[in-house]
Amino acid sequence: MIQVWKKSRYTHPIIWVFGIVIFFTGCKKENEPPAVVADKFLVSNTLIGQYDKASLISRLSSFPAAAALAQFDIKVYKITYKTTGTKGEAVTASGALLVPVTNKALPILSYQHGTIPKSEESRAPSYYNSGSEIWSAVSLLASTGYVVSAPDYIGYGASKDLPHPYEHAATLASTSLDLMRAVKEFCKRENISLNSKNFLLGYSEGGYATLALHKLMEEKYASEFTVTACAPGAGAYDKTAFAKYILNSDQEVNFISTYVWVLDTYNKIYNINRPYSYYFNEPWATTIQTNLTSEVDKHPKLLFTPTFRSAILDGMDTQMLAAFKDNDIYDWKPIAPLTLFHGTTDDFVPFFNSQHAYDAMQAHGALQVKLKPLNGDHYTSIVDYTLQAYSFILSYY
Repeated sequence: MIQVWKKSRYTHPIIWVFGIVIFFTGCKKENEPPAVVADKFLVSNTLIGQYDKASLISRLSSFPAAAALAQFDIKVYKITYKTTGTKGEAVTASGALLVPVTNKALPILSYQHGTIPKSEESRAPSYYNSGSEIWSAVSLLASTGYVVSAPDYIGYGASKDLPHPYEHAATLASTSLDLMRAVKEFCKRENISLNSKNFLLGYSEGGYATLALHKLMEEKYASEFTVTACAPGAGAYDKTAFAKYILNSDQEVNFISTYVWVLDTYNKIYNINRPYSYYFNEPWATTIQTNLTSEVDKHPKLLFTPTFRSAILDGMDTQMLAAFKDNDIYDWKPIAPLTLFHGTTDDFVPFFNSQHAYDAMQAHGALQVKLKPLNGDHYTSIVDYTLQAYSFILSYY
């Protein structure tokens, strides 16, 4: 638009000069191509494949009621994008993007996957194979009308040469958020219509990552993203209480090797850097140093040293307790609708994690937080979680 300058007694000659400069520098040559704005987060995208509704339904043949929900074919892409690591360093990460084939304006659903051992790398979302979480139920979810953003997390896919920061809240959240940003850039470039709604979903480590993402989005990026509804399942939200529960146990703990992984992560990320012999009795200290995921004694009092156990239980290990506290994500006030799902007999991630979160959020005056107990343990609750979480977010679609 050309602005016409009118001379008056208030018009100083220098204003004319500035007007002429702005006019000519603001005009483009007729044949000049539009400026290309580089994507800030998106690095690359590769089409993995397009899958019709019938093939998606066939993947859930044992759940005909769920399969009947499919509406659209989907396209699946591997996305690589820019994010930051545990020390703030630049990292190229990856994830999967599932896009329904439709002209409708759709919401984004960020799906955070559960624990994947490093030896099972191919289960990460961007590989999109039948052994991954997103192959069946999450693909069907996309077919119902969600643009699904599914991060691999650091340590898998494009960043597989890096250690996975297992259960590190800040990194799980930022890695998930940065993929959502890359997805928005991709959709803008490909003319895929998005509406303003954003849903968050995930189970186990994915449940923990989902609540961490929700917290990050509302506390720091509310002007960029609005959380529409959040449905985490079976996450270890109260790390401090969980650690004390394990170390004080008089019984064998079936999933103790994963807790060793969490401890190792915090020991390194928070620069505590103690030798394994401080934490673990022999022969386990040597075994773990050789192979972090090796089988260890399931009894906490036989695995962990008395020094470490007493230091945590008596509150004297200020460094590791500070690391646990930094990863406690249960005690805050969410704004968006949030339902915490958890199996009441979960022996991997005890139910008290969700109970503590619910109680703390209620105490803060959160008005839209619910706790939904599920009948089952960590694994038998998964189907129930999937169906009920979908029903919950659908009510806000």
